[in-house]
Amino acid sequence: VENVVIIGSGCAGLTAALYTARARLEPTGLTGAMPGGLLTTTSIVENYPGFPEGIDGTELMIQMQQQAERFGAKVQFGSTVEAADLSERPFRLTVDGAEMLAQTLIIASGAGHRHLGLESEAKLDKKGVTYCATCDGALPMFRDQPLVVVGGGDSACEEATYLTRVGSKVYLIHRRDELRASKIMADRALANDKIEPVWNSEVVEILGEAEDKVTGVRLKNNQTGDETTLDCAGVFIAIGHVPNTQIFKGQLEMDDAGYVKRVEGSQTSVPGVFVAGDCS
Repeated sequence: VENVVIIGSGCAGLTAALYTARARLEPTGLTGAMPGGLLTTTSIVENYPGFPEGIDGTELMIQMQQQAERFGAKVQFGSTVEAADLSERPFRLTVDGAEMLAQTLIIASGAGHRHLGLESEAKLDKKGVTYCATCDGALPMFRDQPLVVVGGGDSACEEATYLTRVGSKVYLIHRRDELRASKIMADRALANDKIEPVWNSEVVEILGEAEDKVTGVRLKNNQTGDETTLDCAGVFIAIGHVPNTQIFKGQLEMDDAGYVKRVEGSQTSVPGVFVAGDCS
């Protein structure tokens, strides 16, 4: 039986690993398919205290992991929790097909990218449709081409700003008439000559040549109902996140969106199960 099992290896999971390891609780961290979490898909992290010049997302996560391991945390790479039974202690987890027992569980499984939900989006995934500019922006198919970013928050502004180094022009498609990003991110994006905002608009279809590569988007103006098409070589979708909590549905108290509710501190509705980070 493991003393403490931590699901997830982003900021929250590794912080939990560091604290529990220093308390001599011998935690085991399961990284899932994306060691380091979503922060490894960002270029530069400017708002983490202690790095006045900013730090690369992957580099920051490697340093956090090394810090936790220094105090005795064990990290299982690529290990994914497929099912969980929280009805009694020790809790039963199915990890890569095998059973793992945990006396205490910390859920720090984070959140994944939200999709538009279009059929054309799924068909053209990885053929010009992507959810991470820093992961995919440097691909040759996007170089010196017009590109589209969908969204209006901080991540959409960061993606658009990053892509101005790659594409010939970046259209920022937002369903409202102002960005909901923080002022510094919004101002940076709107001040860039290569970024053109397209307000009050939604993507209704992603267009592709023989479903092999993205050639454009069909937009609908939600004020007038008018539809237009825009030529582009890539569509970068940045419309928020969905918590990775599906396996705990019906076992823990959650809100309608699937975020795990905290009862007190980081304690969930099941004693011995704690939650941290973007899934809470």
